Amino acid sequence: MSNDWQVGIDVGGTFTDVVAFQPSTGTIAEAKVRSHPDDPIAGLLAALEAVGISWENVDDLMHGTTMVTNAIVEDRLAPVALIATEGFADTLAIGRQNRRHLYRLDLEPKIRPQVPEQLRFEVSERLDVHGEVLKPLTPEAVDVLVAEVVDSGVAAVAVSLLHSYANGDHEEQLGARLGQVAPYLALSHRISPEAREYERTSTTALSAGVMPLAAGYLDRMEESRPAASRLHLLHSAGGMASPEALRELPLGLAFSGPAAGVSAAGWVAGELGLANVISFDMGGTTTDVCLIIDGRAEIRSDRSLGGRPLRTPMVAVESIGAGGGSIARLDSDALRVGPQSAGAVPGPACYGLGGELPTVSDANLVLGYLDAERPVGDLRLDVAAAEGALLPLATALDTSVQQLALGIVRIANAAMARALRRVTVEKGIDGRECTLIAFGGAGPMHAVELARSFDIGRVVVPRFSSSFSALGCVSAEMSYTQQRTVHLANTDWEQERLDTIRGELRRQLVRHFSETQRSDCTQSEFAAVRYSGQSYAVEVSEPALDDPEALGEQFRARHQALYGFATDEPWELVTLRITLTAPRHARPQLTGEHRGSDGEGAARTTSCWFDAGGARETPRYARDALGAGSTVNGPAVIEDAWSTVVLPPGATLDVDSFGHLHIDVGEAP
Repeated sequence: MSNDWQVGIDVGGTFTDVVAFQPSTGTIAEAKVRSHPDDPIAGLLAALEAVGISWENVDDLMHGTTMVTNAIVEDRLAPVALIATEGFADTLAIGRQNRRHLYRLDLEPKIRPQVPEQLRFEVSERLDVHGEVLKPLTPEAVDVLVAEVVDSGVAAVAVSLLHSYANGDHEEQLGARLGQVAPYLALSHRISPEAREYERTSTTALSAGVMPLAAGYLDRMEESRPAASRLHLLHSAGGMASPEALRELPLGLAFSGPAAGVSAAGWVAGELGLANVISFDMGGTTTDVCLIIDGRAEIRSDRSLGGRPLRTPMVAVESIGAGGGSIARLDSDALRVGPQSAGAVPGPACYGLGGELPTVSDANLVLGYLDAERPVGDLRLDVAAAEGALLPLATALDTSVQQLALGIVRIANAAMARALRRVTVEKGIDGRECTLIAFGGAGPMHAVELARSFDIGRVVVPRFSSSFSALGCVSAEMSYTQQRTVHLANTDWEQERLDTIRGELRRQLVRHFSETQRSDCTQSEFAAVRYSGQSYAVEVSEPALDDPEALGEQFRARHQALYGFATDEPWELVTLRITLTAPRHARPQLTGEHRGSDGEGAARTTSCWFDAGGARETPRYARDALGAGSTVNGPAVIEDAWSTVVLPPGATLDVDSFGHLHIDVGEAP
């Protein structure tokens, strides 16, 4: 067998998706297997086996994972020693003044600091805001500190000194000594070279806390990898990175899974010529949405994970607790859905694995959208169990099980519509002009009604929608991103200093690429700009960094779009971010002749509920049977082995040449 296969594998909590592409023949294969949380390598091998490929036949293996995300959310972090400037060891404990629960005085106002007091150490040194040395770091101070770290017995150390983003020399000196006694070391000027001490310190401590886990995982993968096969992982900003780079920056994996789906959505949007797109990924536990403009997803660095701030560039995914496993309940006589989830085990009641609580999946089965006669992998859906789970709630609300199911679906859709608003209207974008790209196990089931509620007229359900994140892995480009605090006022512009910073950032990024890739890398720049005195900045893409007057115009235009006003007040360039990207020379083709299998008629007809008027006879189509040019009018259900597309009355579906489904949502009768 040829060894030129390009394989993308996305490991989720319940299932592992795989898409394999062979450039020499154009062959594309996909599969979905159960995840192996206790043995990730076994999961990768099972995924390869499912598409009939041996790892020895793989040229490039691109991999997305939720490992780091889950470790942070579940607080499974290694013990960390924190090194701070004298007087600043309690930065994590002080945090910000915001309360987590504004009206609950009985609950802890802030999340507990990741690093306990006994593992916080101080060192005598000081820099000013420009990075000038006010108090030098002496060898004697370093000796005392190293002895304290050794006595603590920890293997992971985070160093976050005051204003080190402006000058990392003191952190480098400490790192040279601490690296001799601690195998895992995170220096803040490498991890997050930005102002805001609390956020930078939190990010550095999180990085140190996940380093042992990430390094162990990457080492096992490298040991298992055949010598002729290359390995890359999807990072949080939506590109590929080498294992070596991610050993140094493991938080690059924090949003690896969601970033893969967004990457694929951006690629599909570019191929289809869609300017404004919202990616809509609905799984079992969460729904992830992201704004994509001209094929490029928005990147943000002001995120939080597990309640802890995280300052590292990543796709601006808005995640909410609304998925197929979201639990419905009564709260003060009102029906609520999520964010609590039945999880993968026992899962929704309809899985027949012991779950008893009513979920969105149970509602979809009761409404007839899911087909009890069609197995989902090795699961057979149980209608009686779903109805039994919904019945107590229906009785409490004095309604039928079907009416309750309609209510559950509508409430879940309303929560998702609020997420759409956060990534469009609040970003100065008219969501009604966007196209919704729906994927994931449950996304295509809810997409049309969600689009209608948001006045979106068009939905695209791409080919490989159930394994779309794996497609994102196999199609992602090699890219690396770095950003740095600049603090450059337009009234005191220093072009030479700015050019120096740009050059330094580029040199840091170029080292990740091979000699052959450096010749065709493309560079993208982004600037965070704010009015003098403001706390938060506005991001400007492709800024005019060589012309401050033009940059000011770009900033004011963006500010006007976001907030409805702009002034001629002084402003400052706060942060500069640079991304270097090397193009992929082998990608699956998204255009071509999709013929479909023999016969385009409905396989059979079942009853589905779309509104309170009662059940309607609804044809069910096999997706593979719909060839290019096929048209289906709602109501209808289109199914493949792992996902279901619901086409309510009034909607129309067309199949393009590659098998993407284009839906005109129309209006409900």
